[in-house]
Amino acid sequence: MAGYPVDMSVHPEVQGFYDEDTATISYIVKDPASNACAIIDSVMDIDYAAGRITFTHADMLIDEVKRQGLKVEWIIETHAHADHLSAAPYIQQKLGGKIGIGENIRIVQEVFGKIFNEGTEFQRDGSQFDALFKDGDTYRIGNMTAFAMHTPGHTPACMTHVIGDAAFVGDTLFMPDGGSARADFPGGDAGQLYDSIQKVLSLPDEMRLFMCHDYMPGGREVKWETTVAEEKAHNIHVGGGKTREEFVRMRTERDKTLSMPRLIIPSIQVNIRAGHIPTDEKGDGMLKVPVNKL
Repeated sequence: MAGYPVDMSVHPEVQGFYDEDTATISYIVKDPASNACAIIDSVMDIDYAAGRITFTHADMLIDEVKRQGLKVEWIIETHAHADHLSAAPYIQQKLGGKIGIGENIRIVQEVFGKIFNEGTEFQRDGSQFDALFKDGDTYRIGNMTAFAMHTPGHTPACMTHVIGDAAFVGDTLFMPDGGSARADFPGGDAGQLYDSIQKVLSLPDEMRLFMCHDYMPGGREVKWETTVAEEKAHNIHVGGGKTREEFVRMRTERDKTLSMPRLIIPSIQVNIRAGHIPTDEKGDGMLKVPVNKL
């Protein structure tokens, strides 16, 4: 793909871990030639009604990393998720690694900083993260060169991370029978989302694509891996050569029927802070509920 360092000869080992509560798939991505790995889109558990945080899902990842004797070099967020809380700081404390996200997290912080009435102490410069990726930026996982591809539309900060013959698309795409993610959050744009999907689908046909979510349409078993060729041929929202105009019309009409994600209120507050829970003046963890703002 022009402008991006695609290397289909590198075949990272990918393990997916499904979180049933949020339909999220987290990944351990291992360099086949070393013990280096990255963790992508981790989950922190929350009992929202009780205001209780636990780490069952994250501990699964940590235990597997330790079992294999791996070294975590990166903890990647494909975007600031609205449907689950990131466990990145917890994993970093246990295993090390740098936390990275797209540079447009600053836009997301600015937008939601106003919605949640964050004070001046909340930095809107992305400084809560160790690395902010620009389109085309590369980074290393052991002997592998990974690169970040800016794929906005669902959110301004969405990035697809390509590691050898594997691409982690976040919420830009779902499995072919799931279509695509919504584009009606603040900063979202259906036309941008279509353009970003085309960018992903311009990767080699045999590129493995890994989803961030799967909602098991039709009651089938959970799935999270497909290919560019499969998406181009069969994706119900963009496959078979659907036009930008068709997609924007469909996506706009569909988004009007969708409710807000169940965990959007806690998720956004935590995820714009790189997985840290906001605190009150006493230092206690505290979440806000903005009224009639979303």
